[in-house]
Amino acid sequence: MVCKFIAINSSGSRGACTGGWAQPRGARPSTSGILGRMDVLTVAQWHFLAAQRVAHLATADANGVPHVVPVCFALADARCYIAIDEKPKRAGALALKRARNILARPEVSLVADQYDEEWSRLGYVLLHGRAEVLEGGPEHAKAVELLRGRYVQYRSMGLDTRPIIAITPHRAVSWGSLAV
Repeated sequence: MVCKFIAINSSGSRGACTGGWAQPRGARPSTSGILGRMDVLTVAQWHFLAAQRVAHLATADANGVPHVVPVCFALADARCYIAIDEKPKRAGALALKRARNILARPEVSLVADQYDEEWSRLGYVLLHGRAEVLEGGPEHAKAVELLRGRYVQYRSMGLDTRPIIAITPHRAVSWGSLAV
C-alpha cells in the first residue's frame, strides 16, 4: 500500500501535506533528501501517530531513574522531533531533566495513546530509540519547520535558537485499536 503524505491540522482534520509528516514503512521512498524512511513503523502505526497531538517521552538518568514528560512531536523520515520550547521552565533548555538524561543515557521511549470510555477503542504506539539534542544545522531547521507546521503555537516561539530532541526509533510496538 502506498501512503500519500498527510497532515493533521490543529482541529484534527486531515489535509494535504504541509511538511509535518513523512512516509511510513510500505510507502514510496522519501524525497526529503535529509533522511531515509522510518522503516520501523507500519502504515497503521504511522497514521495513528499522525492523529495524536501529544505523546509521553520517557528518559532515564545515569543511574537508571526514569523520567516521563508529555511532549508535542513531529515525525519526519527516520526521526521523531520534540522541541524544548519557550513555555515556562524551572531550568535552562539544556539543564532540563529530559535533556540532561538524554546526554547521559540516550536510550528513550515515546508513547502516544488514545483513551476512550469504550475500551474496544483503546490503543497506543510505543517507540523505542536513541535520542540526541540538536542545537543547529539543516536537520534542526527542518525539525523546527515540521513542528511549526503541526502546532500553531510554535509559530510565534523562537524555536530557531532552542534545542530540539531528535529520536531515531529502532523498534515500534503497538496495542489495541489504531483506528483514527
